[in-house]
Amino acid sequence: MPELASIAARLDEAAVTARAVAQLPEPLSLDNAYAVQAALLQCRYDRGERRIGVKMGFTSRAKMAQMGVDEMIWGRLTDGMLVEDGGDIDIARYVHPRAEPEIAFLLKAPLAGKVSMTEAMAAVAAVAPAIEIIDSRYENFRFSLTDVVADNSSSSGVVLGPWCDPATDVANLGMVVEIDGRPALIGSSAAILGHPARSLVAAARLVALRGERLEAGDIVLAGAATAAEALKPGQRLRLSVERLGAVGFRTRMG
Repeated sequence: MPELASIAARLDEAAVTARAVAQLPEPLSLDNAYAVQAALLQCRYDRGERRIGVKMGFTSRAKMAQMGVDEMIWGRLTDGMLVEDGGDIDIARYVHPRAEPEIAFLLKAPLAGKVSMTEAMAAVAAVAPAIEIIDSRYENFRFSLTDVVADNSSSSGVVLGPWCDPATDVANLGMVVEIDGRPALIGSSAAILGHPARSLVAAARLVALRGERLEAGDIVLAGAATAAEALKPGQRLRLSVERLGAVGFRTRMG
């Protein structure tokens, strides 16, 4: 639909120029919001980026209640979103950059449709600590459910730590984000649907509803274990996850 392509182009320009746009005046159905997201990502693919996986959102019951929804959302990850562990990011390239501590899964086999937790974990090659950099392109960080879905569920960057044995029990791991050496966020992987593997199960189901599947080699971000932390220039962020190790990055302006 032409109007959906126009919305995608508007959001793509906002991301490329790091200039906020108003909330969408067009009322979108959830199906149309995901159609906009697909068109938005096609803009990235046309510039040479490639899809490397998906991220999950609204993976805590509290966040679902806050947004008045009873379902998770998802967005697509590209290789252009990867940030090197220990590297730095220019926050001038973002509108409202925030960081979230997460658990990442690396798949060794495809997953699609309704699968059990056992089936989902059998498809996992490795797990890792990860930080997702989210960035809503909307003014004042205000958006509806369909607004955020259209905007690729705010996905903007990912920093991956060391890949670990997939047999590692990730059900209830302590997670601490330090900023400039001081604890800023403290949580547990259990905050991700009670077990991050449940998010992987949901990812397989929700992606299938859009005619896709999770592929071998895909990265799946399970969702935030704590609230997001707003980023400022000149910071050092480090996430330490029990049994999995640490991952981090630095921020700069320009």
